[in-house]
Amino acid sequence: MKYIYTLLTLMFLAFWSMGESHAQDNSAILTGPYLGQKAPGLTPEVFASGVVSTKGWEVGGVFTPKLNEFYFIRNNKKSEEQEIVVFKNINNQWHESIFSPRLGTPFFSPDGNTMHLGRRYRERTETGWTELKMLAAPFAELPIMRLSASAKKTYYFDEFKSDLTGDIRYSRLVNGKYEEPKLLGKTINSGRSFHPFIAADESYLIFDSKREGGYGDSDLYICFRKQDGSWGKAINLGDKINTESWEALASVTPDGKYLFFNRNMSPGSYENVDIFWVDAQFIDALRPKE
Repeated sequence: MKYIYTLLTLMFLAFWSMGESHAQDNSAILTGPYLGQKAPGLTPEVFASGVVSTKGWEVGGVFTPKLNEFYFIRNNKKSEEQEIVVFKNINNQWHESIFSPRLGTPFFSPDGNTMHLGRRYRERTETGWTELKMLAAPFAELPIMRLSASAKKTYYFDEFKSDLTGDIRYSRLVNGKYEEPKLLGKTINSGRSFHPFIAADESYLIFDSKREGGYGDSDLYICFRKQDGSWGKAINLGDKINTESWEALASVTPDGKYLFFNRNMSPGSYENVDIFWVDAQFIDALRPKE
C-alpha cells in the first residue's frame, strides 16, 4: 500500500510539473500585430525584448509585406552557428521556428514573392519557399551582403570587400534583363557604405556608413530622390537613432509605419546586438522641401 501511495504521489508530481511547463508556454504566446508588441514612439525601443532581442546577437529583422511573418538572424549559442529564425502568425498567434542556417541576409520584394538573400534568393510557392537559387550575371560573382528591390524590380545592393570596405550599387531591369550594376555617387558611397534599403517607390534610400561628421561608429543615413532623378545629400538620422555605438541594417516596415535597425549593445565585442524599432514618421520631417 505504501508503494502504491508513493507511486501515485510521484505520478501526481510529474503531472503537475507537466502542467506548470505547459502554463509557462501559454504565458509566452504572442498575439496581435508586430508579435503583440506595444508600438514605439519617436524614441527607439528594443523590439520584443527577451523574445527576439536578447543578451545575444540578433540582426536584420524584417517583416513580409503581409506582416504575418517576421524573419531575423541570430547566433545560436548552443551550436555557435548563425541561423535564420522566423515567427509566423497563425490564427493570430505567433509561432517561432528555425527557418534555415544563415545563407545571406533576408529581405523581401515589395510583392512578397521573392526572399532575397544577397546574391541568392528563394521564391514563394503555394506550399512555401523554393530551394535556394543563385542570381545570374551580372550578380553571380559579387560579394553582396544585402540586396533590396523596389516595386520596379530595381536592385540596390552593397559590395562587401575583404578589407571591410564597401559601396552601394544599383541595377535596373531593362527589357527583361538586368543592366550592369552602376555605382551610386559619393554622397552615398564613402568606401564604408552598406545594407541599403530602397523605398518601394524609390523615393528614398536608407543605408549605414562610418564617415566624418557621424556620432562614432557606423550611423544610419537617408538620401531622398530629387525631382530630376538624382539623389540629394546624405542626411544623418540624428542622435535619437544614432549613438557612439554601431547602428546598421535599417529598413522600413511594408506598411511604412516603423523603422527597424540594429544597435550594438556591447561596443568592441559585438556579442550583444539588438533589434530596435521606432515610429517612422520622422522620415517625412527630414524630407527636403523643394
